[in-house]
Amino acid sequence: MALPAIVEHDGIFVVRDDVHLGGTKARVLPRFLTGADEFVYASPVYGYAQIALSHCCKAAGKKATIFCAKRGELHARTQEAKRAGAKIVQVPHGYLSNVQSKARAYAEATGSQLIPFGLDFPEFLEALATVAISLDIKPSEVWTVAGSGVLTRALQMAWPAARFYAVRIGAAPDAGCATVLTAPEKFEQDAKMRPPFPSCTNYDAKACQFIRHRASPGSLFWNVAA
Repeated sequence: MALPAIVEHDGIFVVRDDVHLGGTKARVLPRFLTGADEFVYASPVYGYAQIALSHCCKAAGKKATIFCAKRGELHARTQEAKRAGAKIVQVPHGYLSNVQSKARAYAEATGSQLIPFGLDFPEFLEALATVAISLDIKPSEVWTVAGSGVLTRALQMAWPAARFYAVRIGAAPDAGCATVLTAPEKFEQDAKMRPPFPSCTNYDAKACQFIRHRASPGSLFWNVAA
C-alpha cells in the first residue's frame, strides 16, 4: 500500500488521506478483519469509521454491519457505507450509548465481531504509528481533529518530540499530551471555514480556523478523509 501523500498548503504540510479510499483508518484496518465473517460497528451518523469499515470489509470479502441512530433519511456518510455493501441497522431513540448497546447485543447473538468505538485499541494505535514513522518527515508541530483521540495518540507514539494540538469537535477526547482546542460549531454542524483541499466537513475541516491563526510555519496537519 502506498504511503500517505504529503502536500504543502500555505506553509503547512498536509497529509492528504482524503485521496485514500476509506480515509486514514482504512490504511490499517484490514489487518484486523480476522476471526469472523461479519464485523459490527456502532457509529454516530456523521462518523467516518463506518465508511472505512464498509470499504475494508468489501475488499476482504467480509460483511460489515453498521448500527446508527434512526433518521428520516440516512446521513450521506451512512449512505456511502451502504453503497460499499454494509448492512445498516437504524436504532430508534439513538443516543450513542443505546446504539452501542444494540450493536453489542447483536454481535453476541450472531457470533460476529464488534469493533471498538473509534477503533480505539492498542494494536490499532501501534499500526497507525507505524504508518506515520514510515513517512519521510519529523514534524515539530502536529495538528489533528480529535473525535475519540485515536489518531493524535498514535501520532504522539510516532513523533514523541513534537508539539501536538487536537481540535475537539464533540465529547472530550482522550488526546494524550495534545493541547485541546474546542471547535465553536456543534458536532453535527459543518465547519464555517474550509481548507483549500477536500476535508470531512464536520470533522477534519474544523481544524482550519485554528491552523490559519495559530499553527507554526512548517507544521503538519493530518487530514483523515474527504
